[in-house]
Formats: sequence, structure tokens, C-alpha cells
Amino acid sequence: METSIFARLEALKEEMIVIRRDLHMHPIISHKEVRTPEVIAEYLTNLGLEVKTNVGGRGVVGILRGAKPGKTVGIRADFDALPINEKNDVPYKSKFPGVMHACGHDAHTAIALGLAKAFSEWKHELAGNIVFIHQHAEEAVPGGAKYMVEDGALEGVDAVFTTHMENAYPVGKVIYRHGYIMAFSDRFEIEVIGQGGHGAFPHQTSDAVMMASQLENQLQTIVSRKIDPLDSAVISIGSIHGGEGANTIADSVILKGTIRTFSQEVREAVIHNVKKITAAVTEAGGGTYRLDYEEGHPATWNHPEETDIIVDSGKAVVGKENVTEMPPQMGGEDFSHFLNKVPGSYFFTGSANAEKRIVYPYHHNQFDIDEEAMVIGAKTLAKATILYNEKNN
Repeated sequence: METSIFARLEALKEEMIVIRRDLHMHPIISHKEVRTPEVIAEYLTNLGLEVKTNVGGRGVVGILRGAKPGKTVGIRADFDALPINEKNDVPYKSKFPGVMHACGHDAHTAIALGLAKAFSEWKHELAGNIVFIHQHAEEAVPGGAKYMVEDGALEGVDAVFTTHMENAYPVGKVIYRHGYIMAFSDRFEIEVIGQGGHGAFPHQTSDAVMMASQLENQLQTIVSRKIDPLDSAVISIGSIHGGEGANTIADSVILKGTIRTFSQEVREAVIHNVKKITAAVTEAGGGTYRLDYEEGHPATWNHPEETDIIVDSGKAVVGKENVTEMPPQMGGEDFSHFLNKVPGSYFFTGSANAEKRIVYPYHHNQFDIDEEAMVIGAKTLAKATILYNEKNN
């Protein structure tokens, strides 16, 4: 069956490319997806799958039931786009100014649809079931995964797998990680509140700009002085806004930032120290503060046995020498909600090609992929699906 599925996926390459390019030309941002789930649902319905729409919002679930007894494997693909104006000069360039597929979600969807078609043609040989989970709003917080899980997308699923295009590695590579692969991705906003006044009379004010500048520096000491050097954490201030005139002392400054950690213990320690330092700095400066903290996606933790299956699957597709373990990344990924519910693994498929000038990272306005990566990602997921059943039946 594996040989037949691999051959079919090769034959479906051009169809997957057509699907991917159509989606690339019609990108839709998180929680506003309408056309994309309609395209997905129609495709899966035409294959004869059981299809559920509006799962957790705009999600689509397609269930393929094999003729033989076995486990149920979930394959997840996200399909939302980003608010980025595409700069690529390609025939399939986004038709919508200010919106583009700059993260490979169009490819992820095409991979899952290609897999659904290939497996549906061999369901008489398929052991167990495959649940194709097409997820909306991965780029949002909270993302669509949380709502799809709450709405039963994983009902009856024994294990779940997904892949992501990755231009840090060339096409032909499969990249995995045991344990934590992506971090908690929290956000915060701090308003430093002082008392404004004339720049010539600072002693009559509580300078919010001064307090904010002190605070930005002090927050960086949390990682360097409050967290074990063997643990990982990031605090980044991405935005500081306050004040208007050169001779005016501002009474309010707003700082926005992100916190990335892997363990819950470190996460709580960082949050505790952010509150403690903010209170101390503003008190010393004669001001007060408002802190809004938004918990983002949980850290993404790959389960050992399922990750071993991905490793073995990757070796079967691209060879041992092209399967690489990567260090953990501080990016966030809401696939963590699926992995917190059932075992599974998240891996990357190399999609760069320097000769074609396909080298830009995701979320870049010139992001693109070598479409050969879709066949590799599809084959790896297909092999993982088959291998999981072989190991667990």
C-alpha cells in the first residue's frame, strides 16, 4: 500500500500545485475565512468523505474510514493567511492587496487534500481511519486549534501529525524535534502612568517616558538574572509609544511585548518578575501602571513515540542523511492544543531552493516555496499514518 500511495502522490503533484496556487491567489486572514473552507469541504465531499463544516468556527473535518480495523490518525493543515502585501512577481501572486499566504498554509492545505485523495482511492486497503483536520486562524490568538479541539475535532483520534514548510532548510530535508519544538507565545501591554507637564520643570512631574525607559532595561534583567541559564526565555519589547512634544513631559507611555518560554515553571517566574519590576520602577518614579497580560499558544511538545515515527517516515522518503533534528524554536504554534489532547508530532519540511531564489523566511513579503516540498511532506505524513497503525495494531 505504501508504494501505491507514494506513486499516487507523485501523480497528484500537479493537482496539489494547482490547489496551492489557487489558494495562494485567494488568501484570507484569520477568522474571516469563507472561500477557503468552502473549497476544502467541496473537495473532500467529492472524494466521498464524511465532512463536517464550521467546526470550532470555520474549521473543516473530513473523515476517511478504512476497510480494515485499526487506529484513527489525525492529519492537520492550517489555511489562514497573513495581513502582508505580497512582493513576489509570480503568476499566482495574491489577488488581494495587503493579504498573502506568507507562511505556507496554502501548501499545507494542498498536501492534506492530496493525501485525502490518494488514501480515498486505497481505502479498501486502509487500516483504521484518517481524520483530515483543516484548521482556520492559526495566526490568531487564541487560534482556531483551541476552538476545534473544544468542538470535538479530535473525537476518536488516537494520534495527530502535521508538517510546516520551512525555508531555513532546502527542499529534500525533513526536520524534526523530540520534546519541545515551539514555545509558549504570550503577549503583554504595560501602560506606565505618570503626571505630565512642561519639559522645563521636570521636578513638577512624574515622567512616564523616563519610567518606561528604565522599565524596558530592567525587564531584560529577568532572563539574565532571574532565570536559570540552563532554561530558555525571551522577553522582547516590540513597541513603545508615548509623548508628543519636544518640550512636554508625557503622562503616559505604552509598551507592548512578547514573552517566550518552554516550561510552565519558567513562564510563571517570568510573569511574576514582570509584575514585580513594573510595580517597583513605577513606584520609584512616582507613577502607577496598568498591565494587560495575554496568554498565547501553549508550548508545542512532540511526543516521543510519534516523533520516532516521523523520523522513520522521513528516512523512508528522503533518506537518513536528509533527516535532521533541529534545536527548539521560540516561535509559537497552536498545534500545541492538539498535542495537549492526544499524542502526536509536529515537523518541518524543507522548502527553500537557492537556485530559484526561494530563500525568504515565512512572514516575509517575498515568501514562496519550492513546490516539490509538498510531495515530500505528503509522503512523510502518509508513511507516518501507515507506520502508526503498523506499530499500534
